[in-house]
Amino acid sequence: MHSHHPYYPQRLSNTAIGYLNLVTLLASIPILGAGLWLAHGGSSAATCESALQAPLLSIGFIVLLVSLAGFVGACYHVTWALWLYLLAMLLLVVALLGITVFGLAVTAGGGGRQVPGRPYQEFRITDYSAWLQKRVQADRYWRPALACVVASRSACPRIAAWTPMDYLQHSLTPIQSGCCKPPTSCAYSQSGVPIQPQDEDCYRWNNAPSILCYQCDSCKAGVLEQVRRDWHNITVLNVLLLVLLIAIYSCGCCAFRNARRAESDHYGVNRMSKINPRWDYFW
Repeated sequence: MHSHHPYYPQRLSNTAIGYLNLVTLLASIPILGAGLWLAHGGSSAATCESALQAPLLSIGFIVLLVSLAGFVGACYHVTWALWLYLLAMLLLVVALLGITVFGLAVTAGGGGRQVPGRPYQEFRITDYSAWLQKRVQADRYWRPALACVVASRSACPRIAAWTPMDYLQHSLTPIQSGCCKPPTSCAYSQSGVPIQPQDEDCYRWNNAPSILCYQCDSCKAGVLEQVRRDWHNITVLNVLLLVLLIAIYSCGCCAFRNARRAESDHYGVNRMSKINPRWDYFW
């Protein structure tokens, strides 16, 4: 019987948008968590590159605010709040889609090269996109990233006491491989001087704990590889959130239309009752 009530579809859509925005409100938590995860380090080592983590944190915070606006607008039939909500949701979908596509585009290259006879990989900066290369070559971007790498206890300090045998038996993270040791191809004399013309990183290497290979191109490549891996890990989360936001945006359009219809119907009924009520109005 309730399905014939004129306001039943309105209640249904508004209730649905309210619950869906509650879901989006909860979904913003892992988005913010992913941004903080990128900011303070991935699963094994610090990412130390803010090119992608800052937009992700911003998106998560905006999702939180937009979900609150949609929840209030749908549950309390506030038309102007729903209008702002739909506009913000549309911009949010476009922004998240743009960030996701851009992140995948700039992290499409890269990947390590297996070292023969070793369980780890080494990385070259020329394997990555031109945009990422410019980021780490610019001193204003590389300096804070390098400070993050040096301060990370999960990188070089963890393998500082390794013996040559350990390098034959254990794997390395991209940052450990690029920043904490010279390239495997380097050849040194007993005094630590390169014995033949070779890679520039071989000359930048120093055993001092404060120097190591922090100024090597391989270190920059290791940071970029960690960025690439971490960004690919959260791509699935971005895609799921996009699907959810599009579904909620569709329901929001229905809720906005019903709220407008409710206002116009309410205004029309009041006007007819005051100006010219029907003969069977009190029947």
